[in-house]
Amino acid sequence: MENGVLMQYFEWYLSPEPHLWTLLKKDALHLKEIGITAVWMPPAFKGIGGIHDVGYGVYDIYDLGEFDQKGTIRTKYGTKEEYRDAICALHEVGIQAYGDIVLNHKMGADANEFVKAYEVNQNNKNEVTSGEETIEVPTVFTFPKRQQVYSDFTWNWTCFDGIDYDILSKRHATFLFKDKHWDTQVDGENGNFDYLMGADIDFSNPHVVAELEDWAQWYLEVTGLDGFRLDAVKHIGAHFYKDLIRQLRQHYQKELFTVGEYWHGDVRRLCNYLNEVEGEVSLFDVPLHYHFYEASYANGNYDMAKIFDGTLVQIANDKAVTFVDNHDTQPSQGLQSWIADWFKPLAYALILLRKDGYPCIFYGDYYGIPYSQISGKSEMLDCLLFLRKNYALGLQRDYFDDSSIIGWVRDGLQKSGLVCLMSDSVGGCKTMYVGLQYAGTYWYDALGNYKAHIQIDGQGNGVFIVNGGSVSVYIQANE
Repeated sequence: MENGVLMQYFEWYLSPEPHLWTLLKKDALHLKEIGITAVWMPPAFKGIGGIHDVGYGVYDIYDLGEFDQKGTIRTKYGTKEEYRDAICALHEVGIQAYGDIVLNHKMGADANEFVKAYEVNQNNKNEVTSGEETIEVPTVFTFPKRQQVYSDFTWNWTCFDGIDYDILSKRHATFLFKDKHWDTQVDGENGNFDYLMGADIDFSNPHVVAELEDWAQWYLEVTGLDGFRLDAVKHIGAHFYKDLIRQLRQHYQKELFTVGEYWHGDVRRLCNYLNEVEGEVSLFDVPLHYHFYEASYANGNYDMAKIFDGTLVQIANDKAVTFVDNHDTQPSQGLQSWIADWFKPLAYALILLRKDGYPCIFYGDYYGIPYSQISGKSEMLDCLLFLRKNYALGLQRDYFDDSSIIGWVRDGLQKSGLVCLMSDSVGGCKTMYVGLQYAGTYWYDALGNYKAHIQIDGQGNGVFIVNGGSVSVYIQANE
């Protein structure tokens, strides 16, 4: 899609009231008008926390807000009917809807059972540190309130590899069940990073894989989603999603754009995963996020000319979903790495106004995060989205030739393109070529950060100016 933009439509501390699905339905036309082409919706199924579960404490993936489980019929975001209505509203205005899939683990079991297991080293999950012992674990999922509607599959310990708590001894540790092995094709951190939380799903169990494949088809048929965001992919054997997404695309003959969350700052890990899934999914550009974070707190000492070095958008731009912040990086979260406020406009210009990558903007940046007293930046983002849609087109010429002041030119298509210039420290200027056809024309900063107009000389060059710690985006005046 030409200059597509994804929006993550939630943040961690959203209130259950009003229902998010209802808000999204009402907001669909506005999102279309500002240039959003796809929406990443939060996990829609019932979690262990009921109405307060953000969606990652997965209990029943078949309950989209339909059954009285975990103390509620609705989820945090609303009912199944409201979920489907929100997706329909997006479709009516031409916006795609992506569902957040969380299949790494399950929580909130309906019963416990006794299992033989071994404790393993927290820092090296391949190292067994105890003899065989019997532990009591919450691994029986029968979903009695759903009464086998949609699926009669019952989960027990054979469906999982391990868990992190023994009820019998009241001991917190990582346990590997007897005759089980951690999944392969996962991240190598801690020896093997299969285990993350809860009852860890065993993707080598063919019955489990078949059930999840059946669920995925049911989920698509019920919701009409256009794609997926995959949670915690570095903890799941790469073969599973490679096969699943490929099968779904073949079955439904749809693109089903899919982006995975492989949280690691080393781009080599991300590239390895892309190879393992044979390009079936894209990935969030986590290294780029960390570059933004470092630059925003470097007091002007970050080398801006290298902001894209070692990032996914530099190495595999067709598989990179670029972002600034998300629900995991926001304040008070486990991966907190919130970009400093002053740098947000620079970071968003770097993902929205360039030709490479599929940019994702964050609900918390657009609408604010009341829990953390963070105000929304809708005015700035609306302007950048307008510039992306109408001016960030055509060829791109980079001026990444200074450690502080960098910029680029987009040629444009039917109308003039744009000139973007930014600095992480002192202000300054840069001579940039926009084209002989613009000789004598005047350009102005659409963001309003620099007030004077810039005239293009007879050779098609302009001396563009940027204030310190700021970004300016110039377009032609009076086209």
